[in-house]
Amino acid sequence: MQDSIVRGTRTLARSVALLKAVATRPMQGWRLTDLASSCGFDKGSTHRMLAGLARERLVEQRRGDRHYLPGPLLFELGLAVPRLAGVVARCAPTLARLARNSPGVALLFLPSGTEFVCADRAGPDTIIGLSIEVGTRRPLLASAGGVAMLLALPEAEQEPIVRANLRQLQGLSPTRRAAVQRMLRRSRRAGFGVNLGDLVPGIHAFGVPLLDLGGRPFASLSIVGRAQSMPLARSAEFEALLRAEAARVERIPAGAE
Repeated sequence: MQDSIVRGTRTLARSVALLKAVATRPMQGWRLTDLASSCGFDKGSTHRMLAGLARERLVEQRRGDRHYLPGPLLFELGLAVPRLAGVVARCAPTLARLARNSPGVALLFLPSGTEFVCADRAGPDTIIGLSIEVGTRRPLLASAGGVAMLLALPEAEQEPIVRANLRQLQGLSPTRRAAVQRMLRRSRRAGFGVNLGDLVPGIHAFGVPLLDLGGRPFASLSIVGRAQSMPLARSAEFEALLRAEAARVERIPAGAE
């Protein structure tokens, strides 16, 4: 009995890991081989799990290239969490103002364990080098907005997340991993998320957390753009803009959106 429970729990965890990986490429999708390699699973078991998830409409295969994509049931289940949809609606005017008043793209991130999910964005449709779209999921350390939420947590909670994120980023070169850690150190000194081309050369980003009544981050706001238009010399300006908008959102009572 106990063995079957353990096996069932392990299978569930592996299936959830697959779903989370599929969700990181909502438009591009995944080839079976690449998805299995990314998750550290063998190709055969990955195919079996995906077949089960596809039967339940949690994933689907695009006809043209057979890539695996998030399935419609994921969206349908999300409708049962109106609280998070309310956060997105509450922040939509804020993102629009940030996009108008800054030279980049405005992003809203929600925390998801040791990761973030992009919940909304406003501004230019394309900025060369920026690959974050609505639905993008990455480790917290992989963005200024993610780091902003990390830094808002108690110190005792931060270090386990940092270790977990660095394990997730093991595929990066030593130089890129060092750049991620440099961004974290710089952000800690600044007191908000500051990315100066550490993740993508030529792309700068700044981020601040949105805090609930208990002082915990429930989201973050960030602006991302080309380094030429968002230099370090303007970081105080961007921080002030972000914090002013964060304060406006935090003053709106939950459920008032």
